[in-house]
Amino acid sequence: MKVPVVRNILEVNERLAQENRRIFDAKKILVLNLMSSPGAGKTSVLERTAEALQGRYTMAVIEGDIQSSLDAERLQRKGVQAVQINTDGACHLDSNMIRTAMESLQLDAVDVLVIENVGNLVCPAEFNLGEHDKVTILSVAEGDDKPIKYPLMFQISSVLLVNKVDLLPYVDCDLQAIHQRAKQLNPTQEIFDISCRTGEGLEAWTAWLEARIREQKNLP
Repeated sequence: MKVPVVRNILEVNERLAQENRRIFDAKKILVLNLMSSPGAGKTSVLERTAEALQGRYTMAVIEGDIQSSLDAERLQRKGVQAVQINTDGACHLDSNMIRTAMESLQLDAVDVLVIENVGNLVCPAEFNLGEHDKVTILSVAEGDDKPIKYPLMFQISSVLLVNKVDLLPYVDCDLQAIHQRAKQLNPTQEIFDISCRTGEGLEAWTAWLEARIREQKNLP
């Protein structure tokens, strides 16, 4: 009995995801589904991204956590529209949660909407939210074996941000192994090595993002 139930949940979620996508496309908003394990640096990346986009493009965030509103409050202090979803134990966001959260955002003033998913390298990869691109963050402190252990997350992501590269001298992590293993799973995936602390690599990441925003808006 479990297989039909799971299939029905995924089918309903997919239908709602397509409805979300139609709304995003009608408003010409680029939407990213940002995923990682806990502590990889999702909110820090968003803070630095908001700073880089300031004055050119407007970013909003739907923040997913099991409890608390700490991350949404951090982003609001950066002048970012942010709405918090607390899943109360659920390990991922779904399309219906996104539809509800959208009602609290002024989407007509948004160029890029980032959905910061619950920290988890498994469940978020299985649920389409209507986003245009999935972005995974992996910190070097987690080691270089994560693409092997959690392949789906790396297979479906358009972008991999390898974060905290300033820690490489202090951790046992082979950066080239991350690149090689991720590319084996998804040869077209863009990979950016970044550090939110030093700013390394962030310019290349935001250049990619701005190009995707212009593409979504049909701008040169």
